[in-house]
Amino acid sequence: MRFIAHFSLFCAGRLLQTKMNIAILASGSGSNAENIARHFSNNKEVRIALIITNKKDAYVLERARTLNIASLIFPKEEWITGERIMEALIDHHIDFVVLAGFLLRIPDVLLHKYPNKIINIHPSLLPKFGGKGMYGDRVHQAVVAAQEKETGITIHYVNEYYDEGEVIEQITCPVLSTDTPEQVAEKVHALEYAHFPRVIEKILFNH
Repeated sequence: MRFIAHFSLFCAGRLLQTKMNIAILASGSGSNAENIARHFSNNKEVRIALIITNKKDAYVLERARTLNIASLIFPKEEWITGERIMEALIDHHIDFVVLAGFLLRIPDVLLHKYPNKIINIHPSLLPKFGGKGMYGDRVHQAVVAAQEKETGITIHYVNEYYDEGEVIEQITCPVLSTDTPEQVAEKVHALEYAHFPRVIEKILFNH
């Protein structure tokens, strides 16, 4: 595992405000989003302030309602320039952005506004099985088809290319010759739930 932090000034600045506000971006069910939100629910320094999705029927919206977290929907065409999304992040005083199952490219305007403050989780050991169109079950099917001996998760900074940002941390799990894609998915999901909130906390507090 390796960890790279770019937050010395950011962490110093957090002392000037009550809480750091995080926005979570998700396109689907949002189980990782909920797991992160619950992890930080009693944290005195971090608040999940906003959940954003690109799909009006994404179940993450229901999770946001249950958790009493503000949510917004921006359809695919809004992500071409990203101007309205940036306005929303500014309006909600967002300090840090987490992608948790978000499937669209992050527009340049957001990358420039939040340099090294946008992270993503990918369900494989990048650079293997990454890139546009490689998400969810497609990744696990590819891992099994390639007869990989191990897989895992990659948490990385987001840049202008799909799944090519600087790696923060990778955690592995074995792939047995008898494993189905569904069984691989279960192992990977367990890693996501156990480690994604922990890594977010490491980045925010630089420890």
